[in-house]
Amino acid sequence: MRSRDDKKNSPFEDRKKFCPFSQKKSPKIDYKDIRLISRYISEKGKITPSRITNVSNSKQKELARAIKRARFLSLMSYTNKKRFHK
Repeated sequence: MRSRDDKKNSPFEDRKKFCPFSQKKSPKIDYKDIRLISRYISEKGKITPSRITNVSNSKQKELARAIKRARFLSLMSYTNKKRFHK
């Protein structure tokens, strides 16, 4: 088992994680803002989990709700169409 001293001397430092939507000048999550929402969707069309995107729990729920709303209103496709283009 590693001690705390080993972790301090490690070449890999832990980065501080912060939510991109919790700052003062951060963009608001809106279902009409397709450019912002599409960054949080994987290549297969799934919503990317918060452990990868560093979005807080409350903002992740808000983001998922906005994505689902945009899909339902046909502002966004359920699948990624880039895959089918040649």
